[in-house]
Amino acid sequence: MAKAKSAFVCTECGAEYRKWQGQCSSCQEWNTLSEVRLSAARPGAATGAASTARGGYAGGLSREVVDLASVDLSEVPRLSSTFAEFDRVLGGGLVPGSAVLLGGHPGAGKSTLLLQTACKLAQSRRVVYVTGEESLSQVAMRAHRLQLPVQGLKMLAETSIETILAVADRERPEILIIDSIQTMHLEDIASAPGGVAQVRESAAALTRFAKQSNTVLMLVGHVTKDGSLAGPKVLEHMIDASLLLEGGADSRFRTLRGQKNRFGAVNELGVFAMLEHGLKEVKNPSAIFLSRNEEQSAGSLVMVVWEGTRPILVEVQALLDESALGNPRRVAVGLDQNRLAMLLAVLHRHGGLFTGDQDVFLNVVGGVKVLETSADLAVLLAVVSSLQNRPLPRELVVFGEVGLSGEIRPVPSGQERIVEAAKHGFTRAIVPRGNAPKRSPEGMEVVAVDKLAEALDAL
Repeated sequence: MAKAKSAFVCTECGAEYRKWQGQCSSCQEWNTLSEVRLSAARPGAATGAASTARGGYAGGLSREVVDLASVDLSEVPRLSSTFAEFDRVLGGGLVPGSAVLLGGHPGAGKSTLLLQTACKLAQSRRVVYVTGEESLSQVAMRAHRLQLPVQGLKMLAETSIETILAVADRERPEILIIDSIQTMHLEDIASAPGGVAQVRESAAALTRFAKQSNTVLMLVGHVTKDGSLAGPKVLEHMIDASLLLEGGADSRFRTLRGQKNRFGAVNELGVFAMLEHGLKEVKNPSAIFLSRNEEQSAGSLVMVVWEGTRPILVEVQALLDESALGNPRRVAVGLDQNRLAMLLAVLHRHGGLFTGDQDVFLNVVGGVKVLETSADLAVLLAVVSSLQNRPLPRELVVFGEVGLSGEIRPVPSGQERIVEAAKHGFTRAIVPRGNAPKRSPEGMEVVAVDKLAEALDAL
């Protein structure tokens, strides 16, 4: 009987070691090595059998060196997911031969979104849905509750990769959905499903099949408590697109964000609403993020952020209160807390307003996470409004990056942001001078500023 071998694999970067050590030499992370048991080598595995099994990972391999200019540039036809917001995040639709990983917290709606997509696609295409977490009756109950068309959708309750690949080779689906990758396992690997080796090798086998057969592969992935995808980091390198479905249990809105996409823009955002009959796409996200009260309050201001390929109007709220602590609190929800501290220092130095004795609380309405610097000017003006207890006009919209010397820097796609604000009825905008249009939209007054002091005077 062959002796079982083991290795120590880093859960962050996938590096392998022959013995355990406290720090990974590749990614410099501590306590990330876990032991995995490897199967014994089969007879003939070191010869042609191994090369046949491992070959063709990137699709059809060419044995000849070719010139890059001679490669066919004809566009690969994309398949629509039947959701416009889903297609937007994917970069225009599903690409044949691609592997898409969909992650999210429990209850976010990953299985619901994919089941809705599979049922609609099955009406015109060959779709195989593999469930490893639920029985077929449980999936059928959900489909019935969501009132989905179930004719034509092929279902398989299985966790063995070998069986799944055999069925997929027989059925030849155009779309193969795996729910989830953490429940799949290979017989040759002795570790339990969900382990580092199982997740890595299972994903590699499925991705290799998708590339060679030109099948769209969609994987469901679990996340850890800090929001990162569970399993080895190498899993995210294998796939072509990594999407994250976010949304709290207390909110009926879900946001689908692209974290990696080889076929489209990264950080593209799609918005869905969780209703009684499943997820419904929200085609105008700015409308739901701008549901403001009729009575205008101090510290509330609308800004224009850029998500992927479109502008979105969101409301930022600031609340300042006299602090009873020696070290006042700085709390930011939806924004970078360190950047908030920096902006408050700029406000004191170049705006003449002191907030060192105030607790500062900042919130982006709707659970949106703002990842760009165009929110700087809106954040500072909202802080000033709350500090002076002076409400700002409802028709005012603001965007711009603030530098350490108090200058207002232009941001990308400034013209499109102003046009989007005008569409929603805003009549006044404070923007960087570099983003000021030569001709303002009809009915809108655009105030261009160079310094923070000029923006404060414009209020």
